[in-house]
Amino acid sequence: MADLFTVLTPREAWSKLEPHLHPMDRLEAVATAEALGRVLAEDTRAPTDLPHFPRSAMDGYAVRAEDTHGATEGLPAYLKVVGEVLMGKPAAVKLSPGEAALIHTGGMLAVGADAVVMVENTRSVDASMIEVVRPAAKGENVIQIGEDMAKGDALLPRGSILRPQDIGSLLSLGITRVSVFQKVKVALIPTGDELVPPETEPGPGQIRNTNAFALASMAAKAGAIPVVMDIVRDNYESLRATAQKALEMADVVVFSAGSSVSTRDMTSRVIESLGKPGVLVHGVSLRPGKPTILAVVGRKPVFGLPGNPASAMITFGIFVTPAIYRLSGCSQAQRFALKAKLTRNIPSATGREDYVPVKIEEKDGELHAEPVFGKSNLLFAMIRADGLARVPLDKGGMAAGESVEITLF
Repeated sequence: MADLFTVLTPREAWSKLEPHLHPMDRLEAVATAEALGRVLAEDTRAPTDLPHFPRSAMDGYAVRAEDTHGATEGLPAYLKVVGEVLMGKPAAVKLSPGEAALIHTGGMLAVGADAVVMVENTRSVDASMIEVVRPAAKGENVIQIGEDMAKGDALLPRGSILRPQDIGSLLSLGITRVSVFQKVKVALIPTGDELVPPETEPGPGQIRNTNAFALASMAAKAGAIPVVMDIVRDNYESLRATAQKALEMADVVVFSAGSSVSTRDMTSRVIESLGKPGVLVHGVSLRPGKPTILAVVGRKPVFGLPGNPASAMITFGIFVTPAIYRLSGCSQAQRFALKAKLTRNIPSATGREDYVPVKIEEKDGELHAEPVFGKSNLLFAMIRADGLARVPLDKGGMAAGESVEITLF
C-alpha cells in the first residue's frame, strides 16, 4: 500500500499508473458510417486504387498537351470541340490531334487526352471551336489513377481515432465496416452526506450532485461509456459495496469527492480492500488537485478525485482521460493545445504544477490568455474559461507577457 498523502509530481504519479494500463482485447465490427470517434483495432490498407480512373481536377477542356504548346493571348491555339465527357459515365469521346472535349471536375479523362485546360484559359470562337490562351503541361489538372491512394497503401494504423475525414476516406475505398475496440465503461461514484440529486432542491448544508455528471461528460468526450452510480453517503460499508459493484460492471472506477481531507482515508481503505495492487499514489503536487488518488484493482484503474468541481475536472483531464485513451487502444491521445501570452501574473510555488483556467482572446493578431481566478470549488470559473494554462513545476509563477501553454477544453 502506498503511503497516504505522499506527494508526487504529476509525471511521477503517471509513471506509477501507466505500466498497469493495457488496451482492452474486446473488439467489435461496426458500420464505418457510424464509427466516428471509435478506435481502430487493426491496420487498414487501400483495397483498390483511388481514383481508379484518370479524372479532371477542374472544369474546362480535356486536351492533348502538345496541341497547346506556345499558346498565348496574342497567339492562341485553336482546338475543335468534338464532344462532352458526361459525369458518371465512361469517357466516350476520343481525341485526335487538334481536338478538345468539354469536361467537368471529377469527370473521366477523354481517351487520348493527357491534360485539362481550365475554362478560364479558353475563349469560345463558336459552337465547335475554342481558343486556348495558355499552354497546358502533360498531366496538368488531371488526377491520375492511384494518385490519392494506391492499392495496398497503408491507410490508417491500429489505434487511430476515426475522424470525419477518415470516415470519408474509408467509404471512398468501399470499406463499409471496420474492426474497433469496444468502448471503455467508466463508473462514477458520487460520495458525500451533503449531496442531493440535481433535480432536488437542496436544503441547508446540501448541494446538488453535479460533479459526477460533469465528469461523465468528460468520459463520454474521451470516447467512453459513463455510468453514474447512486449517491453514496460517507459510510465505509456502503462505499465499499458500491465500489465492488462498480468494479464488476465497469473498466474504470472514479470516486468523486472521495479524496477530500475528511474522507480520503476511507476511500483509500475501501480501494485497498478490493484487491491488489491497490493504492499507487495518494497526493500529487498539483493545484488544484493535491489529494488525488491513483490506484489499480486487478487490471482496472481506480481514481479518487477531489470534491471541488474545478479540482475534479482538472485531475480527471490529467489522469483519467489519458487512462481511458490507453485502455481504448489509442496509439496517441488527442490533445488540443496552443500557446498564448498571459495578460496577468499567475502566482505559484516551485515544485508544484499549477493549472489555471483562462479565457482566450485575439488582439492585434496575437492570442492572449486572461486568467480566470477563483477557488477550486467554484464551478463557474471553469464555465467562463476556454482552457487551462499550465504553470510548470520549476516555475515560481508566470509573469504577464510570458508565453504559456494552454490545453483547450
